[in-house]
Amino acid sequence: MKYRVASVQYKLEDIQTFDDFAAQVTHYVRNASEYGTQFILFPEFLTTQLLSIGDDTGAALPIDRLPEFTEQYEGLFRSLAAEYGVYIVGGTHVVDAGGGKRQNTAHLFHPDGKIDRQAKIHLTTTEVSEWNMSPGDGLQVFETAFGTIAMLTCYDIEFPEIVRMARAKGADVIFCPSCTDDRHGFYRVRYCCHARAVENQVYIVTTGTVGALRKVDFMRANYGQAAVITPNDIPFPPAGILSEGIINDDMLIVADLDLKLLDDVRAAGSVTTWRDRRTDLYTDWA
Repeated sequence: MKYRVASVQYKLEDIQTFDDFAAQVTHYVRNASEYGTQFILFPEFLTTQLLSIGDDTGAALPIDRLPEFTEQYEGLFRSLAAEYGVYIVGGTHVVDAGGGKRQNTAHLFHPDGKIDRQAKIHLTTTEVSEWNMSPGDGLQVFETAFGTIAMLTCYDIEFPEIVRMARAKGADVIFCPSCTDDRHGFYRVRYCCHARAVENQVYIVTTGTVGALRKVDFMRANYGQAAVITPNDIPFPPAGILSEGIINDDMLIVADLDLKLLDDVRAAGSVTTWRDRRTDLYTDWA
């Protein structure tokens, strides 16, 4: 099975209304649809842009106001997925998880209106200490017309065990929305994406935010690049990069994924890392 993915280097900039946000998101979806894509990935924390709308004094909204936009966010992406007949990983949005808790949650919007959600499992220090986030407590994989996928957000990709779990549950493609503010964070995520693709013989589709929100704490600097990453084996590109963007530019990239090639390398590649794992010594999940 083959399908085409687009990955968006979303430019964060201060806005005045939700309609401004909707217009920018719609632009990227329309652009991606012109290339005949079936999946579109947006980055982590793209909805923090809504905090720049501000309050009556002009100050940015605090993070605890972000869940107030959930209905509008889901309505926007659901309608775009239906209108353009595509699956959209709508980056992540901060949702109310009940009991005074908030979660940084990836959303998969299906063309038929269904929404799947995956809360970020591993949280950074800033998410916990500054934004009072709570981690997700389980991993799901999601069935689509183009096979099984997983959504693992940014820091999640730095933990080999969780990606092993996703692959063991049947995921062939991992969508990794990310948000990093400097080169150190960016390359941690990027190098780990390559490692996870080699270890599990899967595709990794990733992207990050670019631009700046001048009024929003912890979102004033962004360093990002979209990429579609493959195992390092014939017939894939030698560097394991099917496509990548220009760092920190406002743009999107497009690539074709061939799931049969994954089956081929798992069965008879130069190395067969998925088949050769020692489950007698370590397990894929508890």
